[in-house]
Amino acid sequence: MIITNNPLVRSTYENAHGVLFVEGNYRDVLVQVRDLVHRRHHLITHPMMGSLKPNETPYRSVIVSDDPQKNVDVDSVLIIEEAILVFDRFIKTARSDRGTGSTEKMKEDFREIDLSLLGSALNK
Repeated sequence: MIITNNPLVRSTYENAHGVLFVEGNYRDVLVQVRDLVHRRHHLITHPMMGSLKPNETPYRSVIVSDDPQKNVDVDSVLIIEEAILVFDRFIKTARSDRGTGSTEKMKEDFREIDLSLLGSALNK
């Protein structure tokens, strides 16, 4: 299942994969993923894959297991909790020209980057 706030990811994958679209920002996606991990879904992709810093891009897509598993995956819990902490540290140095303050052209580029990272993960 793909958790995303990227409309390009939603439109590209909604018919091929389960997509949970988050009306919100990067952190909102991480929180939704955390909630699913606590309900026994396992992380399939790292919540901070790629080299973009959390204060640079407004979009994030993460893949988790489709169905709850038998047990909570401790590694998934630790990874998503740490990702939220990292996001919170980076957002303190938010850049007015990046993230939600990006120009529409930059947001388009960030949507494409997020889509490409996700596509790479799905093609493995």
